[in-house]
Amino acid sequence: MKTKEFDKAFDQGKDVTVYLDLGKASRVKQQHKRVNVDFPVWMIDSLDKEATRLGVSRQSVIKVWLAERLQQQKG
Repeated sequence: MKTKEFDKAFDQGKDVTVYLDLGKASRVKQQHKRVNVDFPVWMIDSLDKEATRLGVSRQSVIKVWLAERLQQQKG
């Protein structure tokens, strides 16, 4: 499949994963390292409310917000 055909299929919302070798896929700079952070109860409550509103986990909210802030610091 040519690149233009792949892009067109992707843009049309078609499943293009059949054309990929996911066995060799990796996420660049995505190695994980576990950290522990203590938050005040009011902050946990606010994070949980936002996570429920978005339908995601508390951890997802924290990761997205931290990533957004770190991107702001770069630019």
